[in-house]
Amino acid sequence: MAFHQIRFPLDIALNARGGPERLTDIAVLSSGHEERNQRWAHARRRYNAGYGIKSRADVLAVVAFFEERRGRFHAFLWRDGLDHSSNGGTGTPTPLDQEIGIGDGTTKTFQLVKRYGGGFDPYDRPITKPVAASVTLAVDGATLAGGQFSANELTGLVTLQSAPAAGAIVTAGFLFDVPVRFDTDRLEVDLSGFDAAEVTSIPLIEVRA
Repeated sequence: MAFHQIRFPLDIALNARGGPERLTDIAVLSSGHEERNQRWAHARRRYNAGYGIKSRADVLAVVAFFEERRGRFHAFLWRDGLDHSSNGGTGTPTPLDQEIGIGDGTTKTFQLVKRYGGGFDPYDRPITKPVAASVTLAVDGATLAGGQFSANELTGLVTLQSAPAAGAIVTAGFLFDVPVRFDTDRLEVDLSGFDAAEVTSIPLIEVRA
């Protein structure tokens, strides 16, 4: 079992279906009131890449990718067509997009995160598979040059050359992928169409980095 730093065919991924899933336990009391318990701190995303298949060439590309990953065995990168940028879902990243930490004069390493919501109980999603070349940082609004920090594309950790001063706000912009694996060990290819091929179900599930 390993993580392969390779992205699922992009043109297929961008036409897929899917989104976040959470796990909530709900107990209904005799009074009719509910007790709700959140089992997961972070959502787990599921996708179906079958909707992105448009041609026989697409099927061949997916079969080759599936075989090299050994079905469910190896994880890989997935580009979520709806949500892969720190700037909204698909916008061009800027270094002011997301607050990732506050300086204390000592800490140099920060985890990339993306915030969802803001009015009641905002959720900070750890971003563990950024596109390293896309990462930009700023400290108190001043953009850092590329040589002033490094970004780890395997963990989403960014390390500054110099620790930000106490109280300084560290912000970041980035593109990112989702770590996933196939959620099946079997692909069923339909060859009934003339000079065409289909795979209606290609389930994928996010893995914890």
